[in-house]
Amino acid sequence: MRLGVLDVGSNTVHLLVVDAHRGAHPTAQSSTKTSLRLAEHVSEGLLERKGADALVSAVAEARREARALACDDLLAFATSAVRDATNSDAVLARVRDETGVDLQVLTGPDEAALTFLAVRRWFGWSAGRLLSLDIGGGSLEMAVGRDEAPDVALSLPLGAGRLTRDWFASDPPERKETRVLAEYVHDTVAPAAAALLEGGPPDRAVVTSKTFRSLARLTGAAPRSAGPRVRRRLTAAGLRQVVAFISRMSSTDLAELEGVSASRAHQLVAGAIVARAAMDTLGLEEVEVCPWALREGVILGRLDQVPLDHGPFAADGTYATVRPTATGRPAPATARWNG
Repeated sequence: MRLGVLDVGSNTVHLLVVDAHRGAHPTAQSSTKTSLRLAEHVSEGLLERKGADALVSAVAEARREARALACDDLLAFATSAVRDATNSDAVLARVRDETGVDLQVLTGPDEAALTFLAVRRWFGWSAGRLLSLDIGGGSLEMAVGRDEAPDVALSLPLGAGRLTRDWFASDPPERKETRVLAEYVHDTVAPAAAALLEGGPPDRAVVTSKTFRSLARLTGAAPRSAGPRVRRRLTAAGLRQVVAFISRMSSTDLAELEGVSASRAHQLVAGAIVARAAMDTLGLEEVEVCPWALREGVILGRLDQVPLDHGPFAADGTYATVRPTATGRPAPATARWNG
């Protein structure tokens, strides 16, 4: 079956189209990103009209593309930018009315659990007790466990974009700004780290997201062109050097570095501070970078709802779509794809 996954994040709206069936490796057919920076259109808790207009337009275009690519199913979800907006219900209703797409909002723990599922499937059972970390634009997701559903799944409001907007007044940030932010992030992450380590240290620590990939690239990890199966690592020592280096650079200069995208360069310093605090409080000297993350977790959760001996559709033309839960085991609900 062909699945379209529409991810509405704090920075981008990303449509990923894959061919897959239960038990098979999802094969990407198309990937389209639109930079909206939705979180920057939130004022006093409200997603502003300009941001909502851009969101409706991007979702409508993604729906048209998914239909043109003959997707059997469109899984559309939103994360922290929409989740945190006090007018999210009204915005979601407008998206549904004007585009026909029922955009589902993931909770922070569900986001962490689905990312963990993707990481578990990528590394397999040999990873043992697995720890996953994901720095997004609005939040930091953390999860740990031995099974496909994590024992602990947490989400903290420590996204790279959020912290950049709230804590930095200059570009590059002043040393005092980075020092104060580092103290705040450390104090916020420390209790979460203690909860994650309560069951013992992880056998394998894994990171996902553009922020971690960029940081790993700056410390010498293989470029994206080397392919997803090349082992990529980020060490605590390398990260400390990178933080000291990039904290003195403007976002314009950072965007010139290999592995750093222009659209996210402005938030890399804050993301690096979060990464360092997470690794320090968890006692991690090294982490591995996983090419799979939340979108793949949503795909895998959807495929798990398809019986092995049946196709994706019931006799009445309905299908089982994903309604993720904090346990990491998506609960199916009947719906129709209005593609």
